[in-house]
Amino acid sequence: MLSAKSRIAARLMVVATLAALTAGCFQPMYAERSDGKPGLREKLQGVEVPPLEYPNASPQARVGVAIRNALMFKMYGSATGLPPTYQLKIRFNPSRTSLIVDPNTALPTSENYGIDATYGLIEIATGKQVLTGSTFSRVTYDIPGQMQRFARARAYRDAEDRAAGEIADNINTRLASFFYAGT
Repeated sequence: MLSAKSRIAARLMVVATLAALTAGCFQPMYAERSDGKPGLREKLQGVEVPPLEYPNASPQARVGVAIRNALMFKMYGSATGLPPTYQLKIRFNPSRTSLIVDPNTALPTSENYGIDATYGLIEIATGKQVLTGSTFSRVTYDIPGQMQRFARARAYRDAEDRAAGEIADNINTRLASFFYAGT
């Protein structure tokens, strides 16, 4: 009969053997490719993100700029990428919900800001839509008192920026998956 130490050693040996067998399968997503094909970074840099179509000076226009800027920084690392081979179209709907209401004043003390976004990736050469998807973000912010109007406005704007960043993260992750795995 095997002792407890022998069983643990045998299990560790099995784990080490499996790890050694699968070690050659690992390839970093953002690494440069040695076979001459474009890497994921180059494919993401070939995605053009046109300005979102919302009326100037509207709240949606400000959030649209925040989503676009965050997404472009995640994909390119700067303001521009390579010559575009794809175009990304984004539409979104913001929402605002009161979570906690003060029973004395009937005014909210905590609110939820949300963005529901849909996007489509269009191949420029063919005009064919190769990817569609949707994503959402919900962030909560507190209202520090009804007498502090600036603090409430600032909390709301920070919530918009956080939600826009989450939307950009979600879209960037989905695009990376598409370009890496082709699905």
